[in-house]
Amino acid sequence: MLNTLLIFLGAGLGGVSRYWISNITYSFLGRQFPCGTLVVNISGCFLMGLLFVLILERFDGMGPQLRSLLLIGLLGGYTTFSSFSIETLNLFESGAYLSAALNILFSVILCIAATWLGVMGGRQL
Repeated sequence: MLNTLLIFLGAGLGGVSRYWISNITYSFLGRQFPCGTLVVNISGCFLMGLLFVLILERFDGMGPQLRSLLLIGLLGGYTTFSSFSIETLNLFESGAYLSAALNILFSVILCIAATWLGVMGGRQL
């Protein structure tokens, strides 16, 4: 139950952080390119890599709670691209190159296709 509460708390903080950071970025750089989303995804991926190592390799005693709060909750609410990135990197590091490449290919193509289908479906309603 504690982990669920930590995820809930972290996800709310992550979502609000995403909103603030993307809007601040857009206020400086404009909206001609999705730079707000790009900044969020890049910073989320950096934080995922950093915190993944720190939590799983350095803070053994608090690992499960910190993982729930920060990796699953905060960064999950901030950007799921960070989860995609760490999972793909783990595949590469374990030597599963084909699986890593397929994860990249499927994630990009299928997610864009699913978004397009959702947009088309929404426009038909």
